Amino acid sequence: WRFLMKFRILITFLISFLSMGEAKVDGKAPEFSLLNQDNEMVSLSQFKGKNVVLEWTNHECPFVKRHYETNNMQDLQKNYTDQNVVWLSIVSSAPKKQGFINNNQAKELTAQRGAHPSHVLIDENGDVGRLYKAKTTPHMYVIDASGMLRYNGAIDNLGMTGALFNTDLSKAKNYVKLAIDALLGGSDILEKETRPYGCSVKY
Repeated sequence: WRFLMKFRILITFLISFLSMGEAKVDGKAPEFSLLNQDNEMVSLSQFKGKNVVLEWTNHECPFVKRHYETNNMQDLQKNYTDQNVVWLSIVSSAPKKQGFINNNQAKELTAQRGAHPSHVLIDENGDVGRLYKAKTTPHMYVIDASGMLRYNGAIDNLGMTGALFNTDLSKAKNYVKLAIDALLGGSDILEKETRPYGCSVKY
C-alpha cells in the first residue's frame, strides 16, 4: 500500500513537472526571449504590467496576406498599441521554409505594409512556437497584465472557409478584439479558446 501511495505521489509530481511552462489558458504564460527586428533581445517578462498580444505570422501565407491586404491586422495593431497594449508579431518559419525572414526583412515588411507591431520577433529555431504550441498563421494569444494567458486561438470566426476571402473582415466576430476589450474593460473574456485556422507554421 505504501509503495502504491509513493508511486501515485511520484506520478502526480511528474505530471506537474512536465506541465510546468506549458501554454495553458488561465495559466502563467511561458517566459521567452527572442531577437527583434533591430537585433535587440526582447523578453516577455519585460512587459509585465501590460496586456500583450502574440501574433504568429508568415507573410507568404494566403490567410495572413488577406488580413494584411485588407488592413485588418494593421488596424487591430494600431488600435491596441495606441492603448498601451504590447503587440508581438512572431515568425517561427525555419530558414529556407515559407515565410522565413531576417531582421532587415522584418523591418522592410513592417514599413511596406504599414504595420504597427511593438516588435517583430524572429524564432527561426521554432522553440517559442513549440512552447506555445502555435499551429497556424495567424495563431493568436492574449496575455493579461499579470502575465496570465487569457486567450488562445483564431483571430476571428471565419475559419478555413472561403468566407475569409469574400467577407468584409471588419464584420467578422474578432475573438482577439473581444478578448482585449474585455481585459481593458475589467470584464471576463467569454470565449477564451477557439480553434486556430490558416497555414501550418513552417517549423
